[in-house]
Amino acid sequence: MLLYHSFINGQWEEGEGFIEVVDPSTGEVFAAVSKVTPKQLRQAIEGAHQAFRSWSKRLPVERTRLLLKAADLVRSRAKDIATLLAREQGKAFPDAEREVLGAADCLEYYACLGMNILGEIPPSNAPKLRSFAIRQPVGVVFAVAAWNYPVSLISWKVAPALAAGCTVIVKPSRETPLSTIEFVRACNDAGLPEGVLNVVSGDNTLISEEIFSNPLVRLVALTGSTATGKEFIQASAKTVKRLVLELGGHSPFIVFGDANFDRAVKDGVRRAFRNAGQICNSVNRIFVEEPIKEKYVEAFVAETKKLRLGGAFDTPVPDVGPMVNEAGVRRMEEFARDAEEKGARILCGGKRPSDPRLAKGFYFEPTVVVDVTLEMKLMQEEPFGPIVGIDSFRTIDEAIEKANSVPYGLVAYVYTEDVRKAFYVAENLEWGSVAINNINPDSLYAPYPGWKESGLGVELGWHGLEEYLEWKHIKMGVM
Repeated sequence: MLLYHSFINGQWEEGEGFIEVVDPSTGEVFAAVSKVTPKQLRQAIEGAHQAFRSWSKRLPVERTRLLLKAADLVRSRAKDIATLLAREQGKAFPDAEREVLGAADCLEYYACLGMNILGEIPPSNAPKLRSFAIRQPVGVVFAVAAWNYPVSLISWKVAPALAAGCTVIVKPSRETPLSTIEFVRACNDAGLPEGVLNVVSGDNTLISEEIFSNPLVRLVALTGSTATGKEFIQASAKTVKRLVLELGGHSPFIVFGDANFDRAVKDGVRRAFRNAGQICNSVNRIFVEEPIKEKYVEAFVAETKKLRLGGAFDTPVPDVGPMVNEAGVRRMEEFARDAEEKGARILCGGKRPSDPRLAKGFYFEPTVVVDVTLEMKLMQEEPFGPIVGIDSFRTIDEAIEKANSVPYGLVAYVYTEDVRKAFYVAENLEWGSVAINNINPDSLYAPYPGWKESGLGVELGWHGLEEYLEWKHIKMGVM
């Protein structure tokens, strides 16, 4: 039984009570994390505030050197961190290791950007006055880790915040806290001063109430559901906190008749079922041009049936792992049942697997649904699991209208060999990122925004660093 605690002001602090950590491949409890007390949480906030005074004034090159060292330590511990990540989240170990290595790349990227924070000299509005616009770090940041990519997504927040000169309090997910804690440990072992990077686990309500009511916390960064994001927006009004929110998605996958057919099929299957569909930019709605719909459905189902389910450390490496918990499986059953009751047909999947070796885990078969309508839950609500509905369209504008019919706007996918068509569709989709003929929409070097109810602010790219900086105008009289 592995036991973990909170890390506050340079010390590991045991709390009161524990959160159990379950292996979704087996349903067994294998670790526990102690819950932070209200006093410890206040100490973490106050300590981060005190540390901010000196950390924010460090030379950028000094912060850069520490973050580069942190990146090296994360890389050197990648297999150990990935082992915990695979066990607590259920994803295949190779995917877990790639995630951890990607987090190290993120630290490295923002370490370098942190040495290039620039200001401006605006034009003067009077002969004897001069204006200077400078950027300064926001202050104490509260960063919430998501359970589906707990190391990668927390690095998207920690790295730019530290590079900007902010201090950070990380809250791991209750489902997957261990890899997040070990990531924080590696960063601190690089030599970060006490209080610069903390991690606290515990009761969500207790932590949220303190964080949102405490004026010392100036920014809250979250990757989570749209429902949670709305709660954070309301709570932030108490002290007018800044927010960076990457929220839910319900990605459309549009396939035109002139697309590379084999690529559109294989990419669609991979993006629908990777990580058991537990990705914000996962594909749950596919729109295929009418003339090729039946051919596409047949090929898609055939490719889906080839997928192998299995645990994180199975060999050969499985294509689809378990859901993170039993609630996820029940949600999939509800989506499948709702679709059938409203006239849809399930061509494969739609239930828990019958394989006895998977009986104790939280598995759900990759599911393909046809004859879908926009009234079905599957076509309106983010399922966050291995289920996809396939619909058709006749015109370009109909495809765009169907894709835009939900309140989400994170990532959309378009498959066509016609460049003019691709740009027309991309410009008219109400989505923050549009991937054309590929299923890799995010990049360290480009902004990753959420439109509509998929978020506020921007992560990744230079723009991700700007979220943790504030402008200050200095106006000075001259001789």
